[in-house]
Amino acid sequence: MPELGDKQIRDHVSSPPYAGPSADQPGGEHCAGIQTTAPAGRSLPDAFAFLELLRQENVIDAATHIQRRDEISTSLAQHGHYSMHFNELEHACRVAWRNTARCIGRLPWQTLFVRDCRDHETPEEIFQACVDHLRLASNSGRIRPVMTVFAANEPGRRRPRIWNSQLIRYAGWRRRDGSILGDPLHLEFTELLESLGWRPQEKTAFTVLPVVIQVGHERSRLFELPADAVLEVSIRHPNLDWFDELELRWHAVPMISDMSLEAGGLRYPTAPFNGWYMSAEIGARNFSDGNRYNKLPDIARRMGLSTRSSTNLWRDRALLELNVAVLDSFRAAGVRMVDHHSSSDQFMTHLEREKNAGRTVPGDWSWLVPPMSGSTTPVFHRYYDPEIPGAPAFHAQPPPWRAAHQRVSGCPAQHSAA
Repeated sequence: MPELGDKQIRDHVSSPPYAGPSADQPGGEHCAGIQTTAPAGRSLPDAFAFLELLRQENVIDAATHIQRRDEISTSLAQHGHYSMHFNELEHACRVAWRNTARCIGRLPWQTLFVRDCRDHETPEEIFQACVDHLRLASNSGRIRPVMTVFAANEPGRRRPRIWNSQLIRYAGWRRRDGSILGDPLHLEFTELLESLGWRPQEKTAFTVLPVVIQVGHERSRLFELPADAVLEVSIRHPNLDWFDELELRWHAVPMISDMSLEAGGLRYPTAPFNGWYMSAEIGARNFSDGNRYNKLPDIARRMGLSTRSSTNLWRDRALLELNVAVLDSFRAAGVRMVDHHSSSDQFMTHLEREKNAGRTVPGDWSWLVPPMSGSTTPVFHRYYDPEIPGAPAFHAQPPPWRAAHQRVSGCPAQHSAA
């Protein structure tokens, strides 16, 4: 189950459990402390529409449907908000994944494990829930899709936000000679964290960034992820001995942490989730993109290929071997991953199942087609329905740290170690 991000999840732009959302997209509010609760007049039709979906998909029966309409109407009239029952929240999360047009890995949407952490209020509680999520999802390499939901936007509640686009990401530093150590995608975020007091024990190409959590208008808190919560895989090639010299590795769980969940007229601004990686997300995007780790020229030269001309297809040949290394390394480490051909076949199965269930499947062609060998996969040769309007759905949000970065000198933060 590929992540949502790195082509499918966050690096391209954004989207959920396997193919992904992003922290770099424009979208809802512009500051971590702003409340955006929808007025009751707008929430009620959305809540009723969601209840009807629950009834149609046999999550609730007719009697419960009527009862919940009355309960929600009363709660909205008296308090301006309402709370979902757990079974309602669980189905909302699963359907939001099912509706994600940019995600190729939706086949197991019904297996998404949902954790209800709506009562967690402090940064410490939220961080610990995220660590527990990582451990649960890692599952000794048998990666499972998990989503953890924190409080909804509602009157009187302080809204939590996680600043990181994904919970596990690698820092990036610009050297004096202009070269970059680490992930160029996170140069700005790394700079911000250092301005807030982060001092890593060492700077490497794969130094894990701390997690930043903010609740309402309170000062943000920095937390270091414990080593046992960060499952990583060293990348080696089954046939090319020199590949070890590249010293590549990648984290096993793509956990998107900057998307909001919207369902039933409610908005959950912090609802991190994960799937598992599709190999090309790492091999054909994170390691290969010119504005990321950019390893193709080095690999090609080590393969004895000239990089002076494109006619020998040095990029393609290096790209293939890099992806062979990623797949073989995850397999050897016993960590779940899917190749782009299998992922495409699984998505076609998903299309057929949803058609049989009488549902349309939204799809974004530019995200569903893998970043390598696209025309050799069945997802390349067809059109897709547009995104389904309304909810349940995942939505990108503007990263709250960008506003903080503009006023770094006046943005206080506290640092905590796990």
